[in-house]
Amino acid sequence: MQNRTFIVTGTSKGIGMQLAQLLLEQGDRVYGISRGTAELLHGNDLYFHFQYDLSDLMGIEQLVKKILEQIPLEETEFLGLINNAAMLEPLKPIDQCSTEEISMNLNISLAAPMILSSSFIRQTNHLTARRKIVNLTSGSGSYPAPSMAAYCTSKAGMNMFSECVAMELAERLNPVEVIAFDPGMVDTELQAVARGKSTGEFELSGLFNQVYEAGQLKSPREVAKRLIERIEENSDTSKVVHTMES
Repeated sequence: MQNRTFIVTGTSKGIGMQLAQLLLEQGDRVYGISRGTAELLHGNDLYFHFQYDLSDLMGIEQLVKKILEQIPLEETEFLGLINNAAMLEPLKPIDQCSTEEISMNLNISLAAPMILSSSFIRQTNHLTARRKIVNLTSGSGSYPAPSMAAYCTSKAGMNMFSECVAMELAERLNPVEVIAFDPGMVDTELQAVARGKSTGEFELSGLFNQVYEAGQLKSPREVAKRLIERIEENSDTSKVVHTMES
């Protein structure tokens, strides 16, 4: 079996936690990053947790260095970075959003993955191992929605960032593979936050509730399984990869 190691952001809940669990069940080594403690993963000898607030952009390069120093790189045949952590709020018209709210969303959902990717590529360029970056995106990156300007913009940015970096790396020897992965609508805490808003606060809350009540949301574990399948493929980096594509 191939010796694989993954750095995964947002492992304290949702897709990130399920993804870490499935990778660990396969015998992969996982280095998790989140603001929370990810207690459900701590009993596994192959899981290593780094509690870090990704809105602190200036410390990310040092964080990546610290993680890579702990990975047995000489044994690793596949090294992955999965940029999963994101922030949904603020869910309100842009003129009601504060500077702090806009900045926090874009830092966590867009700037942090860009810096993580930059640091990951630069600090692993000496390796011969296969390397892959997976950026979690959303249909919101392609379809505008009222009161979701920050979230939609960050996901549109993730799509464009993924395509740009894939083009930059394509001609290099042993290039890092880069894909943007759209999981579709998933029953996560982000969805629960959207459903919990009144229509006065967030006009699409009724739609989010309808989708939930109709049973149309995928489970985080289902999405994590499909994502792992995508990781193992030699992906087409010229387009966003969707969950249910064959």
